[in-house]
Amino acid sequence: MTRVTISDVARRAGVSTMTISRVVNNRGEVHPETRERILQVIEELGYRPSSVARSLITQKSQTVGLVVPDITNPFFPDIVRGAEDVAYREGYTLYVSNTDEKPDREALVMERLESSMVDGLILCAPRQPGEQLHPLLKRHRHVVVINREVPLELAGSVVNDDLFGSMRAVHHLLASGRNRIGCLAGPPNSRTGQLRVQGFETALAATGQRLDPTLIETCDPNEHGGHVGLLRLLERHPDLDGVVAFNDLVALGALLAAQEKQLAVPTQLAVVGNDDIRMAALATPPLTTIRIDRYVLGQMAMEMLLGQIQGKPCRTVTLRPELVVRQSAP
Repeated sequence: MTRVTISDVARRAGVSTMTISRVVNNRGEVHPETRERILQVIEELGYRPSSVARSLITQKSQTVGLVVPDITNPFFPDIVRGAEDVAYREGYTLYVSNTDEKPDREALVMERLESSMVDGLILCAPRQPGEQLHPLLKRHRHVVVINREVPLELAGSVVNDDLFGSMRAVHHLLASGRNRIGCLAGPPNSRTGQLRVQGFETALAATGQRLDPTLIETCDPNEHGGHVGLLRLLERHPDLDGVVAFNDLVALGALLAAQEKQLAVPTQLAVVGNDDIRMAALATPPLTTIRIDRYVLGQMAMEMLLGQIQGKPCRTVTLRPELVVRQSAP
């Protein structure tokens, strides 16, 4: 079926395309009878204005981009849902892009969204180092970064207090009598992972323990990474009796590795995750974890972004997570 154009409407209504544009965009003076006739023709022909043409005139596309490092990770869909609900309510369309944890792909996605003239960008847990990321942020008019603070002249930020959450997890393990605690730190280029390692080190240092760097193992942020990572930790420290994981997927992989090594959880090894994804409560045993309200994270990021579009300044908001105690580390 041929798309109805503004010229088709103008021909049928007997007016200029400029007059049609004034009516569609509700701008300028148009005689009430003429306006009524044009609206009737628009309805009869089923005309829908081109969003591309409108964006060239208004410099607004009513679209925003949201970039995530791994759409298969259950942490991110709830963020997307929170952002989407706010965008839908305010009349915006959300474009979601996945980067597969690859910094180069993340940079390319940011460039393509810039070319697509999105009104704003939400960037989740970016993997690029600051010297690469910051110039790209400058090219976007309005940006909010989730789970990483950046200079306010570049973007707003909505972050989880990962330092506090990691310290809370370690303190819980220490209070339950664990003496040899390891850390499955996630990818080394993750700012979230870096902060959680810092929290791990800070909590242990507060007890007077000497920090042993061999108790920290970087890993992929998924089940395989947790499985391989715990096996490596156990090779170096067979007496390991507690572990804090980068996220719940890593913790689930660690549970599998413990089972392979015939280590009873939590009797011989206590495991604490991060995020409280839905699978955490269904694990065997159910996973103790640090809960992050991901839906609220997405909502707040989108509300902040739309505020920037309306002229509000960039700011940083920090959300504090909570410990959820289950059977993997009672």
